[in-house]
Amino acid sequence: MENFAAPARPIVARMIAAAEAEPSRAVAFQGAPGANSHIAVTQAFPDGLPLPCFSFEDAIDAVREGSADCALIPIENSLHGRVADIHFLLPESGLVITGEHFLPIRYALVGSGSLGEVREAMSHPQALGQCRIWLKGHGISPVAYPDTAGAAAVVAELGDPSVAALAPPGAGELYGLRPLAEDIADAEHNMTRFVVLAREAPPLAGVGPFVTTFIFEVKNVPAALYKALGGFATNGVNMTKLESYQRGGTFAATEFYADIVGKPGDLAVDRALDELAFHTKWVRLLGTYPQARERG
Repeated sequence: MENFAAPARPIVARMIAAAEAEPSRAVAFQGAPGANSHIAVTQAFPDGLPLPCFSFEDAIDAVREGSADCALIPIENSLHGRVADIHFLLPESGLVITGEHFLPIRYALVGSGSLGEVREAMSHPQALGQCRIWLKGHGISPVAYPDTAGAAAVVAELGDPSVAALAPPGAGELYGLRPLAEDIADAEHNMTRFVVLAREAPPLAGVGPFVTTFIFEVKNVPAALYKALGGFATNGVNMTKLESYQRGGTFAATEFYADIVGKPGDLAVDRALDELAFHTKWVRLLGTYPQARERG
């Protein structure tokens, strides 16, 4: 808790105490109270107890150790792409994806002075990237911090009118800052997708549609990716996401993260996954869960 700025600590302490009393209702998130992840938890789990964690690793550990029933973690943003490190943390976490949630993102510049006094804006790199054009146009330099609401707490602690924070409007109010500018993202369609991580997957309920997430590594042969993905085309399985990434600082092997519409047990999905396994070094399923938003 000491990693959080002083204005956030009393709020964090109360939330941790509530979660410790009922860990079965606790939902871990990365960031200080008032962060977008906190907002997402209140929407996705209206009866849950939000548990603030300083880092993604802390949120994942809270679930693994039983301090929280699940975690809600941002995985990608419509303006700024993937959230850094998530593609590496998810496979190594030992947790499964059991759901997803989409949150429209709204940012405000909050501070202790006036807009004309601001020279630096502190926030999470994702937020800074989503407001890059606006900041540049106002001559404000970005300063990276682990989360948006935490940046607001730091700005409140500093009391320096030249340093503001990019944060959800509610975070500014929470830490006693004034709104200097609102709705400053570089595009109106700013949306972040979150995934729910749990120790075990509950039985799938309802008729779907469902999303299945998996990772795989291609073989080092010509047309490896083309061959690996052919089964999804021939079996009519819609692949809604495909991203490459490399681990271990090497360029030797490429791994891929993918989402498809459907679930294991569906004949078309089983055939496509069998063909994928044949043409790759390995395949690992990360979870199957109800689709929260139609792809297309």
